[in-house]
Amino acid sequence: MVRGRISKIQAKQIEIAGIVQGVGFRPFVFTLAKKYHLGGIVYNTSSGVYIEVEGGEENINNFLKELKDNPPPLAVIDEIEVKDLGIRGYEDFKIISSKEDGGFVPVSPDMGVCDDCLKEMNDPNDRRYRYPFINCTNCGPRFSIIEDIPYDRSKTSMKVFPMCKKCEKEYNDTNNRRFHAQPVACFDCGPKLEFVGGSCKEDEIKCAVAALKKGKIVAIKGIGGFHLAVNALDEKAVSNLRIRKERYGKPFAVMMKDIKQVEEYCIVGEEEKKLLLSQRRPIVLLKKKGEKLAKGVADGLDTLGVMLPYAPIHYLLMEEINFPIVMTSGNVSEEPLCKDNKEALEKLKDIADVFLLNNRDIVNRIDDSVTSFNGGAERIIRRARGYAPQPILLKKDAKVNVLAVGGFYKNTFCLTKGHYAFVSHHIGDLDNEKTFEYYKDQIERYKRLFRVTPQVIAYDMHKGYLSTQYALTLDLPRIEVQHHHAHIASCMAEYNLEEKVIGIAYDGTGYGADGNIWGAEFLICDLKDFLRVGHLEYKPLPGGELAIKKIYRTALGFISKDINFYRDFVGKFDSKEVDLILKQIEKKINTPYVSSMGRFFDAAVSLIGIRDQVLFEGQGAMELESLIVEDNDFYDFEVYRDEEYIIDPEVILRQLYEDYKNGVDRRVIATKFHNSIVEFTCYLALKLRKEFGINKVVLSGGSFQNRYLLKKLLTRFTASGFEAYSNSKVPCNDGGISLGQAVIAGKKLEG
Repeated sequence: MVRGRISKIQAKQIEIAGIVQGVGFRPFVFTLAKKYHLGGIVYNTSSGVYIEVEGGEENINNFLKELKDNPPPLAVIDEIEVKDLGIRGYEDFKIISSKEDGGFVPVSPDMGVCDDCLKEMNDPNDRRYRYPFINCTNCGPRFSIIEDIPYDRSKTSMKVFPMCKKCEKEYNDTNNRRFHAQPVACFDCGPKLEFVGGSCKEDEIKCAVAALKKGKIVAIKGIGGFHLAVNALDEKAVSNLRIRKERYGKPFAVMMKDIKQVEEYCIVGEEEKKLLLSQRRPIVLLKKKGEKLAKGVADGLDTLGVMLPYAPIHYLLMEEINFPIVMTSGNVSEEPLCKDNKEALEKLKDIADVFLLNNRDIVNRIDDSVTSFNGGAERIIRRARGYAPQPILLKKDAKVNVLAVGGFYKNTFCLTKGHYAFVSHHIGDLDNEKTFEYYKDQIERYKRLFRVTPQVIAYDMHKGYLSTQYALTLDLPRIEVQHHHAHIASCMAEYNLEEKVIGIAYDGTGYGADGNIWGAEFLICDLKDFLRVGHLEYKPLPGGELAIKKIYRTALGFISKDINFYRDFVGKFDSKEVDLILKQIEKKINTPYVSSMGRFFDAAVSLIGIRDQVLFEGQGAMELESLIVEDNDFYDFEVYRDEEYIIDPEVILRQLYEDYKNGVDRRVIATKFHNSIVEFTCYLALKLRKEFGINKVVLSGGSFQNRYLLKKLLTRFTASGFEAYSNSKVPCNDGGISLGQAVIAGKKLEG
C-alpha cells in the first residue's frame, strides 16, 4: 500500500452521526479509503458509522473533505467527530460486521426508485427486467421495512427472503451498487406479486391495468401501505370510490405518468417540478388548468394534489395506461392505512373490486406526504413517506428526553434526544379507537427504534384531546403547553430562533389560556413563555363542534349582535331553528366563545352563499381561496384597544355581505376578504414592532395553508423590513405542534 513517507503517517478515529445506514455509506467510505491509499476499518454501530483510517496526512485530509462534501445521495450527515488514534498498522481497508454500542441512529425515509434501477427494469436483457421490487443502495424502502437498528437485513422484513447466489454476490461486492443494500432481491429470491379478484391469465400488472381500464377500483399494496386506485377520467369510477369508501368532499390525490402529463392538467413551476421529481416523491399541490379530470376528484378547488410514480410497481402500471389515476389511502374512512394482505382483503373487500398484493411485509405503515411550494420555500402539509422519520435538528442538545404527544387533528408526536427531534410521520385525527391504538403503538415503536426513554411529557391544554388524556395517564412529570404557543414554537425550532418574536397564529380552534377557544392570535413569545397581545374579537359558536360542520350556525354567531341587517341571509333557514340558535347564544348554552380565523372564514363562506355545511374541516375556506382573482382592494377594518388589541370581524362581514346583496362577483368578494386579513395583520404587526421593538415575525397555524394569504403576508412583511418566518420542514397545521410542544418543554426545563 502506498502511504507516503513514514514520518507523515497518521491515524484517525471518525464517528459519524446522521442518516448513514442503509444509504451506501460504508461502501462509499471503502471506495474513498482505497482512492486515498488508506488502511483501516468501517462498520455500523447503533449510533451511526465508525471509521478508523491510517495513512499520509494529506491523504487523510482529502478523505475527510470528500467524506463531508460528497456523501452518498441518500445520506444526511449531522455530525462528524474526528480524534487522533495510535498507529495500528492496518495493511488494507475493510468493512467489518456491525456492533451494538447502546446508541441510536436516525433511519432513512423510504425513497423513490432511482434512475439506475429504472434503466435496468426497462432493459429486456437485464435479469431484473420488469421486476416490481427492484432497488439498490441509493433507493427503495427503508423505514417501512425496518424492525430495529442497526439497519441490517436480519432486522427488516426482507429477512424471510434468503438471497440467491447472484444477489448475494452483488450484496458482498464492494464495487457493486447493491453492496449491503438490505432489500436487494430479484425474481428468483425476492418478493412476488399476487392478483386477487378474478382470473388472471397474464402477468399481475396487466390484470390490474385491465381492471383500471374497465372502471374498477383496484387496491394496490405499495411501499408504506395500500392505495385505492381508479381511472381519474372516469366519473362513475370516481363516484363509486367515494360512495364505497364513504369519503365525501375531500379532494383525491392523483398519480400521473410523467411531467409531460402533469403539464396537461396543471400549471407547474420549476420549484414544483423539482419537488415532483425528487426522490422523496411527495404529493404536490398544483394549480389546475381548468376542470379536465372527472367530476368528484377535486371539485370546487383550483388546486390538485399530484404525484409521480415512486415505486417500481407504479412505473410498470403507468407505462400501460394513458390516463391519470386517483391514488387515495387504502383504508376505511378515518381509520389507519391498511398494510397487511389479510387486513386489506378483509377491510377493503366492500370497496375494492380487485387486489394487487405482494408478499413483502410492511413493518411501519406510512402515508404519502403532501407538500407545496409557496412564498419562496417548500411548505409541507402532511409529513410522511420520503420525509419521516428524518429528525429535525435542534439548536442545542435537549437536557432531558421529551415525549410531546401532539394534538387531536392531523396528529403527530415528537421525541427529543440530544439535538434530535424525531417528529413522527402523520398519524391522523385521533377520533376513533383504531387510530388511537395505532398512535400509542407508534409511540412505543419510535421509543424503541431511536432508543429514547422519555423523562417528561408535553401535552396540549385541551382536556378533551385523546392525546392529552393519554399524557395524563403516564407516570412522568408533565408540562402543559398552550396550542398556539406550540404552533409558533414549531416554526422557531425549524429556524433555530430563541429570542422573542411576534408570533401570529391563525387556525381553526385551540384551547386558550382563558378557557375560551383561540384561533387568531398575536403573541409576543420566545420558546419558554408567551404574552397574548391581540386577537380577533370573541364571537359565540352556537353548538360548538356542530357549528364547525353546520357553518351557517357559525355565521349566525358572528352576526348575532346585528341580526336585522342580515335578514335576507337569516330568512334562508327554518325560523324555528334560527330562534333556538339565537336563544342558545343569548343564554350561552353549549356556546363557547371563539377568536378563530377558521371560523371567521366559515362565517364569510356561508354569508355569501358558497355553502352552509361542510363535509370536512376547512372545505369552505379552500373553496373561498379558489375564487381569488388578482386585485389589491380590501374592506375597511377596525382594530381597537382593550387590555389587548382586538380586531372586529363584523366590520368586514357587514361590507362583504353588502357587496353580496348588491350582486358583486363572488370572486371579487373573496379577494377583498383575503386582502382585508392581510391588511389588518400587517397593521397590527407594525404597531407591535413599534411597541415592543421586535422585528422578527413568525407565522404558523393551519390557516397559513392558504397559499394566497401566506405569500401575500410574507411579501408585505419583507417589504416592511421584517424578518418573516413560516413553517417549511414541518406542517403549519396541527401536524407541527408536537415539535413546538417538545421545544417549549425543553426550554422550561433548562437549568
